[in-house]
Amino acid sequence: MDAVIEVQNLSKSFGEEQVLKGVSRDFEIGKIHGIVGNNGSGKTVLMKCICGFLKPSGGRVLVNGKEVGKDMDFPDDLGIIIETPGFLPNLSGMKNLQILASLKKRAGNEVIREVIRKVGLDPDSRKPVGKYSLGMRQRLGLAQALMEDPSILILDEPLNGLDKHGVVHIRELIKSLRAEGKTILLASHNQMDIDELCDTVCEMDGGVMTMVRQ
Repeated sequence: MDAVIEVQNLSKSFGEEQVLKGVSRDFEIGKIHGIVGNNGSGKTVLMKCICGFLKPSGGRVLVNGKEVGKDMDFPDDLGIIIETPGFLPNLSGMKNLQILASLKKRAGNEVIREVIRKVGLDPDSRKPVGKYSLGMRQRLGLAQALMEDPSILILDEPLNGLDKHGVVHIRELIKSLRAEGKTILLASHNQMDIDELCDTVCEMDGGVMTMVRQ
């Protein structure tokens, strides 16, 4: 099995509260891996540890064979949606993504326009992000995660706030990304998303991970 993400005996505490308790799991390349669990189960904290946003209290995370927090601060080849993406509210979606793209200089204007269209938004819209609905903001967050063409996507509730049509569209988009060979970690409260999209499913409960389907 080619594991692109290896989580080894990972634990994380905030003060007295242990949020992750010895989680171990290999995530295989080119599949959609579902993570289910109630709020407070530890799934978002796990995702943040994989991305390098939180430092584990014990254990380690390897992404593409390199240890997060040791060999690198943040894995380079990651597209991420965790919680509500933060954008500049007075600027358009296009302008927001141009500013973010200028940091690594990997995505030019044409690529940004294409990815905005791909998620179902209009790159020429001048509407400021502050006036976006939750669903539009979610689509823009997905565009931001995709624009540098990463091979790994960490998507925490990516279908949140979307209407029925939007859910169908984004599910199809996520399937097409798997067909391109991308590895996707997907957390969702919606059982239908998990059933329809995921190749493997694990459940987080009280900081412990159990395998549901592999």
